[in-house]
This record gives sequence, structure tokens and C-alpha cells, in this order.
Amino acid sequence: MSGSRRKFFQDATIFGAGLLGLSESLRAGQQERVTGSHHLRSGMRTESGPKNVYVPMVTPDVADLPHEMDGGVKVFRLATEPVKKKIAPFKTIDAWGYNGSCPGPTIQVQQGDRVRVIFENRLPESTTMHWHGLEIPIEQDGVPYISQKPIAPGEKYVYEFTVHQEGTFFYHAHSAMQEMMGQLGFFVAHPEKDYKPHVDHDYGLILQEWAVLPSNTVPNTASMEYNWLTFNGVSAPMTTPLLARLGSRVRLRIVNLGMDHHPIHLHGNQFVLTGTEGGRAPESTWYPMNTVLVGVAQARVVEFEAKYPGAWMIHCHLPHHMMNSMMDLLRDRQIQTADQTETKAMNQMMSLAKSVPFEHVHPSPVAANAESVPGFPQDAFMEMGMDEVVEKPETYGLPKNWSAGMMGMMTMMRVLPDKEYDAILERKKAAGASALEKHAHES
Repeated sequence: MSGSRRKFFQDATIFGAGLLGLSESLRAGQQERVTGSHHLRSGMRTESGPKNVYVPMVTPDVADLPHEMDGGVKVFRLATEPVKKKIAPFKTIDAWGYNGSCPGPTIQVQQGDRVRVIFENRLPESTTMHWHGLEIPIEQDGVPYISQKPIAPGEKYVYEFTVHQEGTFFYHAHSAMQEMMGQLGFFVAHPEKDYKPHVDHDYGLILQEWAVLPSNTVPNTASMEYNWLTFNGVSAPMTTPLLARLGSRVRLRIVNLGMDHHPIHLHGNQFVLTGTEGGRAPESTWYPMNTVLVGVAQARVVEFEAKYPGAWMIHCHLPHHMMNSMMDLLRDRQIQTADQTETKAMNQMMSLAKSVPFEHVHPSPVAANAESVPGFPQDAFMEMGMDEVVEKPETYGLPKNWSAGMMGMMTMMRVLPDKEYDAILERKKAAGASALEKHAHES
């Protein structure tokens, strides 16, 4: 046998052995994946003992999604559908959301829970659901064609998995334009054992941006320019203030699924970054800051001690994100701030105030020669105080005209001494009872 033929058979033998080894390795890996997915599906627990009772996260202006129990499985029912969404007292848009809400209702579970989501598509086109950040079997991942067939209009699909992680996650349609129509919501997995240090208040904010042209109600999902910015589906001053008792510890979870990154700033306090969309961060990585950049498709979790009483602003620090759209306030009439006189601006604002309606308060003073100064006006006529329109228990006690400078991605953290904090809680309780009574009479 020639040397070349001998070498060929030797190489073939080695190659065959390599394939056999590779095949065994692949089978072992496949078996490992099957075992791992079986572990996830079976809902087995690696730790024994009762779960810790957690502080639920509050998502202002967004409700929680209730669940039923089927044996040891938490069953949620979620439907995606068109939603009429009022994002400002004078602006309603046609969005897409879940269960009549945009953002969708918050799902709260605990590490180790077995979860089943019965999902229904009430949209005019196909969709799927992706569980962002969750480590689940590929069949539950929600990518059309790759991990499942698209869910056709009118069809249902059941997602089921065990949550073995803890942290701040979110769910959303795996379609770029459907995301920009509003299709996302919180999915929070509380830890099996409580975090240290313990928090007294836990809040969530979802950041969204909308391109809605004047005299339109449907977001332009192909646009790269955005003129409406919202926290939890509403633009300030409609955002509900967050409440904290003086001396308590506060957690704030922030989720972003838009086209822009958002530097979220808290006035008057320093916080530490304690988690991301991947879960809890080691305490050795924490450091003081007061502005956290929340990138696209990211979650950021910060915590701080509420040591200082006051109404502390929380807002995106990009200048245009601290504004509502000023181009479609009066539907077919546009407000152009670069060429306004005080008289013209006041007439337009009064027309808006009558249509909402609210009492329009005269804007901050301007100089007698203001109109002769290059660059005037800038913010002079942007203020839109509408305290009575957005009044709710959480705004009780704020100074008159507090809402005038609240626009876009803005809300506030109200740190209150016991007496003031308890007074607002009583107002919330009374408002809730009144709403239940009204609902009972209507039904």
C-alpha cells in the first residue's frame, strides 16, 4: 500500500473516531439540555423552605395582571388588542396594548414559580410574545418562525415555564413596529429570599416614546423623530407622583423599550444601581449617583434612602424629552414658540384651557423689552398649569400651579413625614371606596 493511501485510511479512521466522539458529545449535550428543560418544566426547587413574603412593586397608572391557581401553577390571561390611550388631558392616541392597557398590565411572580400565560391575539395581524431577559425553553421564547409559528388574529397560544431567576424583566411583541405601537409590560420576578437591605417601597416606570403627527391619533412607527414621551403610558403632568414615607428605603425599577436611551435623574438624592435586566448586582459594584442611563432594551434598578422631605423630580434629562409636543395642542392650529407674542400665546393657551377644560394661569413674568431680545421666546409660554384636571390623592398638598412645568418624561417622588403620608393614604382609600361604589351603581 502506498504511503498516500495508508495516510488516507489513517486520516479516515481518525476522522471517523472524531465524528463518533462528536456524536457522543452532541448526544450528551442534547441529553443535558433535555434534563435541564425537564428541570425547568417540572418546577423543581433547588432550595427548601417557605418563600419570603415580598413587597409588591407598584406601577403608577398601570394595573397588575391578576392570576388564578391551577394546582401549583400561576395562570395569567393576557390579550393583545387596540387601545385608546389618553396620554395627556388634551391628547388621546390609538395604541396597541394588552388587556385594555398600554403599557400592558404588570405581571408579578416569585423566583421558583411555575407560570402559565394564556395569550390571545385580538389584533388584525399576527404577533408573538417574547419574555425579555428570562431564561426559558426555546419553545417559549416567542420569536416567530424560529421558536414558534406566528399567532394569527383570533388565535390563542399558551406559554408555560418555571421562573428560576429573580429580577426586573419585561414582556413585549417580537415585532419592531408593534413594540413602537406600545406592546410591552413589566414582568417582575421577586427573589425567593428577600434582598438586603430591605426596601419599604418598590416602584416601576416604563419609558416609551411616540411619533404622533398633528391632527393624528395613530403613532407613526416608521418615524425616527418622537414628539410625545411617557412614563407608564402618560405624559406629565398626568403622571401619578410616587410616595415614600420619610426615613424609608425606596426601590425604583426603570424599563426602556424605544428608540432612544434615557438619562433618568432624581433630584435632591443620591442612589445606587442595584440591578439590571440580568438581575441583582453584587453590592461591591454599587456606587453613588443621581442620574442613570437606561439604554434601549435595558432595565435599571436603583435604591435610595428617603432622608429628605419634599417633592423631588424624576425625569429624563434629554431636553426635548422634558416637553410635550407643542405642534398639535389645538388640533388644526399649531403653536410655534419661536414667533409668539405674549398676547398671541395667551389667546392660544386660553383656547386650549377652555377645550379641556382647565383654568389657565398666566405664565411666569417676562421683561418689558422681551420681544426685542434675539432668541425670545424659549420657555416663556410653554407653561401649562392644569392642576385641577390632573388632581388625584397623590397630588394633594402640592403648591398651586405645580403642574405648569411638568411635561414629557417627568414625575416626582414625594417624601413625606408620617402625618402627611398617612393623610394621602386615607385619601387614596376613600377614592378607592368611592370608585367601587360608583362601579357597583353603574353595574
